[in-house]
Amino acid sequence: MSQIPAWFERKFDFVFPVEQYPNVCIRLRGTPARLEEMLRGISREVLIRKPEEKWSAQEHAGHLVDLEPLWLARVGDFLKDGNTLTVADLSNRKTDEANYNARDLRDILGNFREERARLLDRVGKLQAGAFSRSLLHPRLKQPMRLVDHLFFVAEHDDHHLAKIWEMIAA
Repeated sequence: MSQIPAWFERKFDFVFPVEQYPNVCIRLRGTPARLEEMLRGISREVLIRKPEEKWSAQEHAGHLVDLEPLWLARVGDFLKDGNTLTVADLSNRKTDEANYNARDLRDILGNFREERARLLDRVGKLQAGAFSRSLLHPRLKQPMRLVDHLFFVAEHDDHHLAKIWEMIAA
């Protein structure tokens, strides 16, 4: 049984200073390299194994690609006049339908690296004051600053990296 808490059961307290945004951005920048390192040399059989008919390690990696457009859209939300972040598809239909186990892992990893670079390029062009803007997160029902959103993305990354690590170590 997994020791990793279910993502949708997580609670977040965003109490750290907004000035931490460079640290959070560096953490986000490192995720593609950590994912690539983790999966290097792992057999295809292990990568596509679906324990208990849940996502395989390769599908978890694909899911990270699938969420990048949402993260980028939410950065855009912080720059508009709205008051709520873009809603996520909580059913994760895109990942379920993507058939990542039939794809080449190098393509998935390359796509993730490209999409993450796009997010960080957008964030890197913002003035420091943008990171303190706050909007309501639609699922959590709590305010979230842009720096908190980026922290949330990093936590989501780490959640899936932990799931992958658990699967390949089994």
